[in-house]
Amino acid sequence: MGNNAETETALQNFPDLAATSEHLRDNKRSELDDLLLEKLSSAFHKQTSTVVLHDVAKIASEHSAIDLAYAVPRLPPHARSVIYENLSKIEDKIIFMINTDSSTRIAVFREIADEEVKKLIHNMPPDEAVEVLEDLSERRFRKVMDLLDPSKAKRIREIYKNKRNTAGRLMTNEFFAFLMDVTIGQAASYIRDNPGIDLTRRIFVLNPLGEILGYVPARNLIVNSPDLPLRQVMRSVLHKVTVETPREEVVEIVERYKISALPVVDNQNRLIGVITYEDVVDALEDILDETIASVAGTAEKVGDNESHFTRFISRSPWLLVTLFAGLVNVAVMSSFESYEKGLLTFVLFFVPLITGMSGNIGIQSSTILVRSMALGFLTPGNRREAISRELKMGLFTGFVFGIFCAFLIYILDFVGLCGIEASPLAIGLIVGAGLFGACLTGTFLGALSPFFFVRIGIDPAVASGPIVTAFNDFLSMSIYFLIATGLSALIL
Repeated sequence: MGNNAETETALQNFPDLAATSEHLRDNKRSELDDLLLEKLSSAFHKQTSTVVLHDVAKIASEHSAIDLAYAVPRLPPHARSVIYENLSKIEDKIIFMINTDSSTRIAVFREIADEEVKKLIHNMPPDEAVEVLEDLSERRFRKVMDLLDPSKAKRIREIYKNKRNTAGRLMTNEFFAFLMDVTIGQAASYIRDNPGIDLTRRIFVLNPLGEILGYVPARNLIVNSPDLPLRQVMRSVLHKVTVETPREEVVEIVERYKISALPVVDNQNRLIGVITYEDVVDALEDILDETIASVAGTAEKVGDNESHFTRFISRSPWLLVTLFAGLVNVAVMSSFESYEKGLLTFVLFFVPLITGMSGNIGIQSSTILVRSMALGFLTPGNRREAISRELKMGLFTGFVFGIFCAFLIYILDFVGLCGIEASPLAIGLIVGAGLFGACLTGTFLGALSPFFFVRIGIDPAVASGPIVTAFNDFLSMSIYFLIATGLSALIL
């Protein structure tokens, strides 16, 4: 025990060491997933069904349900239900269904009867049951709810009726709450008599109207006299949310204040649910998945065993945006055909340089601002300062790289290699000035687009996606052409 405590202290004091340790653990888990997938794939490639079932049952007995839940999404859908059916205990099946992905649950639900689904849901916490039941059709959902115990079905419906991505969907309505005059001994006895409720880290204290007054940490039930009333050992509740609170705000509150159990109240301050730290971790993973999808410009879920056509459909809408933006860029470039050949030639030669530099600078600005938004560093009071700082950085970056690019063009004499009859110094100045303008344009777009998307209610991570990237290419190239045309008229 002493060595473990020292290790945890060291990891807390040295973030780099903690990160390295977490990285090593991640590698071990990845190796385990690969090994398990290899064993499962080998079992399903056996010739006879008897051998397959024997091998699968052996694998299921040797590995935890959680590890199996993470491994099976990489198998074909028909194989996933076989893994589920070879789990011997109902507890393992519940863990498997809670921890696996949506497509696996759908594959399993196709193969099991409503009575089996009812048995699973009956033994799940209501919040976990709602997440699992979302993968059922509406018709089958109603059938399963009719089979459930009325009190269990009522708790599930209370959570299910709330909007997605809100505190009402994250909360559980199974928790311990007592009146303030109840003693520690009475509360402890009631908790012992109800082992099916897992949430015991915080015991909430209510007044006779059901309004929340405070909470008692589980430790206080052990270290204090059983005759003390809860009101004497309770602590104040500093943070609470309503069912309509967005999940992003819930994540921010729990992460900032390190709250293990966040109370959810109604309009009369009556306690109706609790959000645990584990619920917030699950929500954070969903947010990260959606953010990565927004940045990548795809609705595809990584790891799903889907057909190529399905994956194409999930990616194609975003790629169409890029296609049409490219056609617009071609139209812009073709509008310069009326100028002399030399000007058109050197302008076109440096288009990839211009769009690449301006795009990268814009993505850097937007990514930094989106990260600050996600971590809560940006407030209404310091937004102007953040935008101004990014614009100044873009101004400085464009100035430095513009001069550097002009210098390289002059020294290396790219113009002579192209056979253009023009001064390398003049061409360097034109391209350098165009690069400066394009970089400033990219910074301007990258700094303002996250706030624009927030204003219209869209995830600001889209600011790093293909829509803004394509628009940035068009805008920066147009600015470059305008600057190049204007300066060439004066210099050449």
